[in-house]
Amino acid sequence: MYNTVNQDILDELEGIVGKENMLVDQEEMIDYSHDEFSLSDISKFPEVVIKSGTAEEIAEILKLANRENVPVTPRGGASGLCGGCVPSFGGILLSLEKMNRVLEVDIANQMAVVEAGVRLMDFYEAVEETGLFFPPHPGEESAMVGGVIATNAGGARAVKYGVIRNYIRGLEVVLPSGKIIQPGGKLMKTSTGYNLVNLFIGSEGTLGVITKAIIQLMPAPEVMRSLIIPYDNLEKAIETVPYLIHRKILPLAVEFVPREVIEITAKFLRKQWPVSVGETFLLIIIDAASEDELDKMSEIIAEFCMEKEALDVFVADNPKKQEQVLEIRSKVYEAIKAYTLEILDIVVPRAEIAHHVKRVHEVSEDLQIWLPTFGHAADGNVHTHIMKARYENGTIIPLPEEEWKDKLAKVREELYRDCRMRGGKISGEHGIGIIKKPYLSYVLSEEEISLMRGIKDHFDPNRILNPGKIFD
Repeated sequence: MYNTVNQDILDELEGIVGKENMLVDQEEMIDYSHDEFSLSDISKFPEVVIKSGTAEEIAEILKLANRENVPVTPRGGASGLCGGCVPSFGGILLSLEKMNRVLEVDIANQMAVVEAGVRLMDFYEAVEETGLFFPPHPGEESAMVGGVIATNAGGARAVKYGVIRNYIRGLEVVLPSGKIIQPGGKLMKTSTGYNLVNLFIGSEGTLGVITKAIIQLMPAPEVMRSLIIPYDNLEKAIETVPYLIHRKILPLAVEFVPREVIEITAKFLRKQWPVSVGETFLLIIIDAASEDELDKMSEIIAEFCMEKEALDVFVADNPKKQEQVLEIRSKVYEAIKAYTLEILDIVVPRAEIAHHVKRVHEVSEDLQIWLPTFGHAADGNVHTHIMKARYENGTIIPLPEEEWKDKLAKVREELYRDCRMRGGKISGEHGIGIIKKPYLSYVLSEEEISLMRGIKDHFDPNRILNPGKIFD
């Protein structure tokens, strides 16, 4: 289907980027053969890794790849969980890591101009130095801007501030043909033709290589506070969320987390979770313009939660307490990573969360496999972790490989069917990549998928760019 990268092609690539920006030794390319998905069976080595520094270089690389029919896989921070940057057909792995400059933070327009290889942690720092605020927080701060745009990443703050799509005002994109386009700009609105910016957001590197972005910023909130609300069951916790929003309380973030994973993570970090009661916790983060407003909002939330049978309300009302709570929550994945096979990314209507999680518990019981589940209670994004273990009486019991391999596909099948039945989708923020491809037809019609294929064929008729992702 594709040609291999021969010596003539390597010589041309060297002429474009220089030998110092190329890797061909397999040992040096190990880290470029996979993302954060746990199973190695999707890993694939590229034939060459190119670390390009400019859009013009990328344009020349894509012209060459198109001419020689060689696949190209764009790669950011590789923090994805579904194989989106795995070079499935070998070829050229195009790393954006050298395009790592914050080019401008425009305070007057509240916009930033950044290259695609800027890490989120560096972007947050640059923005905060100016007193501005970039609301989305997908979670993994080593992720790069181009990658979070390519997957339309979300995070816990989406309930109040939206996802990445809501903040991208313009892009620089290198098309598979090698042409460079710059749709959008430092504009708050435009109705000038089709919105090409939105087309590239969430396209997972299959339509073009994002090299630069213009990003909308906001004034920073004056104060934030974390609340932990314990409940004796998940249903009561979830019922609280629409109740709060209906009463015009819109938190920065609302997450639900079961006690079992909190206890495991606290032990892993040698920290103390500040709440001793409850089987499920709502972690609510609020922001406001003043401490008085924050106090008033905290009191209202506490009152509403107690009406919904919360067991208590813990207020992390100083930076030390907030840091302790958020550190434990943010390290949950790290604490259970050794046993994690896959993290599902199902999104359902908010009112269906409790019903979906109940189905998760039934599948866990039926198949005798541990499926810790938590997520964003206010936007319906549920993250079920499929584990190669059982969990009994506070003890993790590893499963043999032949057992968990048999159960993995069954769990996916059951939970994606439940997702479809509840009007959900199979990805709320991680994308489709390789792993979710077989299930795309569960939640999209044949006509929708056909339209997507048509868009791909128009942008990339030779299908050289990130082939094998989203659909075959």
